[in-house]
Amino acid sequence: MQNDKLKSYISLHLIVFIWGFTAILGALITITADAIVWYRMLLAAVFLFVFILFKKKPFRIPLNSFFKLIFVGFLIAMHWITFFHAIHVSNVSITLSVFSLGAFFASLLEPLFYGRKVLWYEVFFGLIIIAGLGMIMKVEVNYLNGMLYALVSIILGVLFTLMNGKLIKNHDATVISFYEFIAGVFFISIYFLYQNKFTADFFVLSFNNWALMLILASICTAYAFTASVKVMEKLSPYTVMLTTNLEPVYGIILAYFIIGGKEKMSVSFYVGAVIIIITVILNGIIKHKAGKKAVATIEDASPADLV
Repeated sequence: MQNDKLKSYISLHLIVFIWGFTAILGALITITADAIVWYRMLLAAVFLFVFILFKKKPFRIPLNSFFKLIFVGFLIAMHWITFFHAIHVSNVSITLSVFSLGAFFASLLEPLFYGRKVLWYEVFFGLIIIAGLGMIMKVEVNYLNGMLYALVSIILGVLFTLMNGKLIKNHDATVISFYEFIAGVFFISIYFLYQNKFTADFFVLSFNNWALMLILASICTAYAFTASVKVMEKLSPYTVMLTTNLEPVYGIILAYFIIGGKEKMSVSFYVGAVIIIITVILNGIIKHKAGKKAVATIEDASPADLV
C-alpha cells in the first residue's frame, strides 16, 4: 500500500512538471484562450478515443455518472479558458502563483465532499500559502486582472478535482477523461456557434501553432490529465492540489529560460514561491509519516481488533 502511494506521488510530480510546461505552451500559442481549449479538448478526446479502442475498454457508463461527467467537463473547459486568459493578460509566473491557493480551497471543500473532518495542518498550510501569495500580489499589482482570472480558474479546478476524486472510485480514468473532454468541446462549440466564431479563419493555424497544440493535447492533456485522475485512487484530492502548487515553481523556471524577459519578477515574488515549495515539502513529510503510523497500527493490532 505504501509503495503504491509512493509510486502515485512520484507520478503526480511528473504530471505537475508537465502542467508547468502547459503554461508555457499557452503563452506561445497565438490564438485566443477559448480557441486553445476547444482544440485542446477535441484533440485530446481523439487521442483517448483511439487509446480506449486499442485497449478494448468499454465506453458504457451509468446514466447518472454520464451527467456528472458532462458537468465536470463544463467545469474543466471553464477552468482552462480562464487559465489561458489569465496567462494572456498577465504572464505565466503570475497565473501559476495564484494557483497556490488551490490547496487552501481544497482543505475547506474536501471535508464537505468526502464527509471527513477538517485537518488542522491542511488549513494551516493553506494559510501559509496565502501568505506567500500575498507577498507576490503586494508587489505585482499591475497584473491584477490576470490574478482574478487565475483565482476563478483555480476554484473551478478544485471543484472538478474533488468530483473526479469520487468518480474514479467506480470508473476508468481514461473513460472519465474522454467523456469530460467531449462535454467541454460540446459546451464551447455551442458558445462559438452563438458568437459565429466558426469561420474559415478559425480552422487555419500556423505550423508552429499546430505543433504546439499537438504537444499540448497529447502529452499535457490526454496523458497528464488522465494520469492525474488515476493517482486519486491512492492520493487524496487535497494532496493532489497541494502538490500541484509545485506547478508554479516548474512553470516559472521553464518560463524564465524559454520566454525570458517578460517572466522576470521581483525578489518578493521568488520569496513567496520558496514559501510555497517548503509548504508542499512539509505536507508530503507529514502525510508520509501519518501513512507509516497507520500501517504500523494495523500491523500491531490483534486479529480480534481487525474483525
